[in-house]
Amino acid sequence: MPVISWLLLGGHCRSCEARIPARYPLIELAVGAAFAATAIVLQGDPAELALGLVFVAMLAAITLTDLERRVIPNAILLVGALIGVGIVAGTDPSSLPERAAAAAGAGGFLLVAALIHPRGMGMGDVKLAAVMGLFLGVSVIPALFVGIALGGLVGIGLLMRYGQAARKHAVPFGPFLAVGGVVGLLAGGQMIDAYLTHFVG
Repeated sequence: MPVISWLLLGGHCRSCEARIPARYPLIELAVGAAFAATAIVLQGDPAELALGLVFVAMLAAITLTDLERRVIPNAILLVGALIGVGIVAGTDPSSLPERAAAAAGAGGFLLVAALIHPRGMGMGDVKLAAVMGLFLGVSVIPALFVGIALGGLVGIGLLMRYGQAARKHAVPFGPFLAVGGVVGLLAGGQMIDAYLTHFVG
């Protein structure tokens, strides 16, 4: 409904007629599609579905705040992590060691990147990667790959358009990680299997 209202009102507020940026309905549309895809893909496992929906909701909140304020709030990450661990502990406690290792690995990987290039990545991104590991387990690997690849493509595009002046165009990295997180949630296992089959097996 918000997307339809935005279209019918020509992208303006009904009461004050102020312009509403297109990113708002686009994000709402993307979040709705992510929820629908999660429900379809994970419908056979109620626990995984609940975990997936919490994960998508957390990523949506992080995307909005990072785009608007250039910050990834600790409160969102903490609440998301606590809910996620609670669901896993009650439904699949045997996977907790793997998830903890994935959280440490993902967070550590981006921590090294943040230390090497602090202007390009913040600690919020590092903590987000760690929480993604809790939710995704080993599927955080393709999630990070997708997020980093998307961020790299956008960076290359900015360089091609603005040259060295592109360094002045700060782009939040959280939304790219969020997209990678959704991909990891919905297809991470298949991506890992495909890699092992074609390049290892």
